[in-house]
Amino acid sequence: MVFAVLLNSVGAVILQVQRTFDVTKAEASLLEGFKDLPIAIFSFIFASFLPKLGIRRGMLVALLAVAAICFLMPLIADQFWYFKLLFAVVGISFAVIKVSVFATIGLVTDTPKEHSSLMSTIEGFFMVGVLLGNVFFSLFVNDADPSSATWLNIYWYLGALTLLAALLLYFSEINESASKRDSTLYSNEFMEMIKLVAKPLVLVFAASAFLFVLVEQSFMTWTPTFYQEVLKVPASMGIQAGAVLAGALALGRLLAGLLLKRVHWLTVTLTCTVLVGSCVLLTLPLTADLPEATTTITWFNAPSVVYVFPIMGLFLAPIYPTINSVVLSALPKYMQSSMSGLIVVFSALGGTTGSIITGNMFEAYGGTTAFYFSLIPILLLCGVLILLNRQVNKNA
Repeated sequence: MVFAVLLNSVGAVILQVQRTFDVTKAEASLLEGFKDLPIAIFSFIFASFLPKLGIRRGMLVALLAVAAICFLMPLIADQFWYFKLLFAVVGISFAVIKVSVFATIGLVTDTPKEHSSLMSTIEGFFMVGVLLGNVFFSLFVNDADPSSATWLNIYWYLGALTLLAALLLYFSEINESASKRDSTLYSNEFMEMIKLVAKPLVLVFAASAFLFVLVEQSFMTWTPTFYQEVLKVPASMGIQAGAVLAGALALGRLLAGLLLKRVHWLTVTLTCTVLVGSCVLLTLPLTADLPEATTTITWFNAPSVVYVFPIMGLFLAPIYPTINSVVLSALPKYMQSSMSGLIVVFSALGGTTGSIITGNMFEAYGGTTAFYFSLIPILLLCGVLILLNRQVNKNA
């Protein structure tokens, strides 16, 4: 949940650096890359020697590194490049955390259905962190003074939360023995992870994860800016809208944890993907002919699209954790840490691509056109999910 707040604050930070440091949308969109590319690179590296390093030890180092950079931000962040540094440190640390958590799920579950259920529940709590983080950020935003940097004080609290997470982990015990292989095989671990990419199952999964995260991060990252510039609401309310979208995602993932015990994963993910595309087609036309921006707009008198748009979060929610679980549970447990690293790599590349494309289209053609673009990867995702199901059946 701590990393949910930090990683998904990128939408709020993109909006605020445009206001505080007067950077363009294209420049601001690069923050997603500074977050996601370190995740991709270090996940690939870390996953190959995770069992040797130790899950718990790796997570502790990552948490302490993030706490340190958070405490520095209110003191030094007076230029845009500091935010690039922040997200790079958070991205590297998250690579360690996510690979570790994904590998741990395999240690505490016995069946594919248990794996899917726990994965969805954990991802649900991740989205609760996103929700709380957006609400928290909105409380520090000064709508009356766009150039005010007082919002940086939030990092004192985030540093303290990260230290608390490290403390809880320090007193936890994790039995990591099942994730370890014979010590003579460690030298081959990295090459085995590369060979894993060549499996048809993994290649099809890579396409599905890339496409989904491209869509999800386009919405998650640019929702605050979309709300302020297209829906004409105050900046703080735009950030809160990101919280509402995250809340819908959290609810959707928690419900999916129950639903997936009874319904086949392909039925759930295909239905949800079609419904996401339907939400885009139904809500974006409502953005036409909205009134001019005013600070008097609140959640009690906003246009209907302000409330309707986040509903798509309910349908986006189950797709990502479900496809992750499907591919992980199809592999032996000793391969799951390597596959976890690949999951993070594919996801990070999709997130960066989606954010940069959306940011540039937003600047060139406007937010509504940028979000209509998501219909292309949504359509492609439907086809790839069917292929993924075929590969899982073949693998079984």
